[in-house]
This record gives sequence, structure tokens and C-alpha cells, in this order.
Amino acid sequence: MNDTVNDVRFLHAVEMGLGAWQFGDRVFWNFGQTHNEEDIRAAFETSVRQGIGFVDTAEVYGMGKSEQFIGEFLRTIDQPILIATKYFPFPWRVHRSFMRRALRHSLERLGRERVDLYQIHWPMPLFSVETLMEWMVDLVKEGWVRAVGVSNFNPTQTVQAYTTLMRHGILLASNQVEYHLLNRAIEKNGLLARCQELGIRAIAYSPLAKGFLTGKYSPERLPPGPRALQAAATLRRIQPLIRAMTRIAQDCGGKTVSQVALNWCICKGTLPIPGAKNAQQAAENAGALGWRLSPEQVAELDRMSDEVMAG
Repeated sequence: MNDTVNDVRFLHAVEMGLGAWQFGDRVFWNFGQTHNEEDIRAAFETSVRQGIGFVDTAEVYGMGKSEQFIGEFLRTIDQPILIATKYFPFPWRVHRSFMRRALRHSLERLGRERVDLYQIHWPMPLFSVETLMEWMVDLVKEGWVRAVGVSNFNPTQTVQAYTTLMRHGILLASNQVEYHLLNRAIEKNGLLARCQELGIRAIAYSPLAKGFLTGKYSPERLPPGPRALQAAATLRRIQPLIRAMTRIAQDCGGKTVSQVALNWCICKGTLPIPGAKNAQQAAENAGALGWRLSPEQVAELDRMSDEVMAG
């Protein structure tokens, strides 16, 4: 294997990252109302101080604002940070030059000459997986991209991406998918096992189920913004799971419900990337590191998860 293939190993050494969807997003995360630039700067700096060295963003988060904020924050620290961002295959982006241009703009906002992980944000029916991966190959060979990832790809699409890249001696580094105690689809459909078999890192986004697994919301205390639309019914249904998580958190030495949710993802062999709107949330997320749920606790959470989601 050549050096390019071996270069995906850096991602397997990462235990948890910081998701930056909240950085600048006004539509879903109410940026400017529930948090501001000062808050997310504190979240970023706290994460870095707590040993989080991997940050995930995308060109569409806040219409480029997330990348821009991260670029600004990176200039104030002196330790190396791994940066992942994403390309969105809009239907009008019909040529490889669009991907190159999008990456160049992302790099400009991030203040970087190369991105550590460049991901296809969603599969798009208008473009074959093979086409998108061939475009990615060019960027790796030109030195703009260290490793290639995908996001929201099903098992078949993932294998197609892996196979296409391998023809050029490049390993598929990751597949970023929604994964948490309320959504274990990648376990049920075989994607997680397939990724582990092929050495593809499964990156778990929304590992706290957009706040539902933090313990701070209830049917009487709903989250703000779009999350509140169907939150009451979900929160009512999952209360037995939340109670089990609360008990397990105490049994683990006074951990929090959020930390149990994140540690469960880590125990499953995935790389969770929780978001943080402020320093307090960032510090709490980091508290999921340095310890492990027991196999019995993981099994109990699995069982409770199945029960509440089947109801």
C-alpha cells in the first residue's frame, strides 16, 4: 500500500470530535438568538483545551459561516487541529470543476491549504457514486485533500465508493451518519459492521439526538425552534430510557445523561461529533472521554432503546 492509503489511519485515532453545525446556523439552531459568536468561540476553545482535536463542518452550515468562524478561531490557537468539511452535490454542479471550486472556497474560509477530510454530504441520484469518487480522486492527487469521506451513504453506496477509490489506491476514510440511542439504523441494516470490516470510520452525527438525549428536555420543557414541532411525543415515549441513562450516569461516578449517550457511541466503535453552543456544553461533552460503560450497561441501554423506539 502506498502513503496515500495509509493516511486514513489518523482518523481511527480520534475518539470524539466537535460538530460545528450550530456555528452560524440561524434556521435550525437559532444562531444569534440562543448563542452568538462569543459563545461558539468559547465552545471551540474549551473543546480544544479538553483535548478535542477534530472539528467537522460543511459548506452549507450557516451558508459558509461555520467554516468562516472555524477559520477565525484556528488563527488564535497553536496546536494542530484536524478539519473535516463537506461538498454538497447540488443538481447544477454537473462537472468536476464545481467540486474543485467549492473546495477552494471552503479552504479560503477555513484559512487552510488542505483539508484533512473532505466528504460528500449526501448521495444525489443525478450523480453516480463512481462519478463523485472519481472527482475526489483528482483532489487527493493534487494535494488539496488528505482523506476522502462520504456522509449519509447506505451500505451499497458505501461499498461502491470504497471500490471506486481503491482502484486508485485510495481508501475510503469514513461514512458520517446519524447514530444515537434513538436511531440505530446503521446497526440494523449492516452498515456499521460493513464499515468496520472495511476499515471505514463510522462518524456519528447528532449523537445526542439533537438534544433529546441530554436529559434537559421533557414533554413539559420542549427545545426551542424547529425541534419543538414533534418533540413532546418523542420525549414522552423515551422517558424510560432517560431514567435508565440517569441511573447509569450516577453509577459511573456522577456522569451526566449526555456523557452516557456519547460514551455509548464510543463503545459501539463510532466517532461521535456532538455540537456545542457554548463552553459549558463543550466541557460536558468532553466529560464523555476517559472512561467506558461496562458491557452490561451497554446491553441495558440497547435493550431500553429497542423498547422505547418500538413503542
